[in-house]
Amino acid sequence: MKKSILFIICICSLVFTGCGYDNYDEPESTLSGKIVYEGNPVGVRTNAVRLDIWQDGYAVKKSFTAYIAHDGTYSVTLFDGQYKVVRRGGAPWEDQPNDTIIVNVKNKAVVDIPVKPYFIIKNESFQKGSGTITAKFTIDKILASANVAEVRLYLGKSILTDQNKNEKAVSATLSTITIGQEATLAAEIPANLVGQDYLFARVGVRSTVSSEFYYTQIQKISLK
Repeated sequence: MKKSILFIICICSLVFTGCGYDNYDEPESTLSGKIVYEGNPVGVRTNAVRLDIWQDGYAVKKSFTAYIAHDGTYSVTLFDGQYKVVRRGGAPWEDQPNDTIIVNVKNKAVVDIPVKPYFIIKNESFQKGSGTITAKFTIDKILASANVAEVRLYLGKSILTDQNKNEKAVSATLSTITIGQEATLAAEIPANLVGQDYLFARVGVRSTVSSEFYYTQIQKISLK
């Protein structure tokens, strides 16, 4: 009888211990900020590139993912503590897997993450003409070893307009692009946007060593 009671007590103890592990509080603190080059946010394709965030001090090293929005912002919910932020490859910037950034999170932490893009686009402007949108911009090379693979102008009905989501995409002839000098690229307004009040436009440049574009910040252009 005593053995049976002891067995039941042990089982109950295991059950309640397991319930305790299953009922940890959810993380409530946030780490947020922007991906920047020289203080300016880097435009990307939404949720195409990410940061890896690691926390030491556990039996198993924990990893969190922060996906980056089209305007270069990110936000992730974490527990309070110290974390290591790793800039992932497959992005329009240099891979830096061994160069981690240490951040301390308590309630709310805002940290901008610097990157070194292969190329950047600056001084961009967009003008509506007779059935067309014309973009003017300058491409600068940041990494000396980088080569341009594509330069494209995108038009769309969504603020998330990019390589995968657009109504119109026009590629520049690379021979017309000179690094450090103003370039011009035009696209016809697609028929399904002609009757709209506005559209969104941005320019992207891709390096030969990356599948992702560096984009200008999205611009809303009135069609009326």
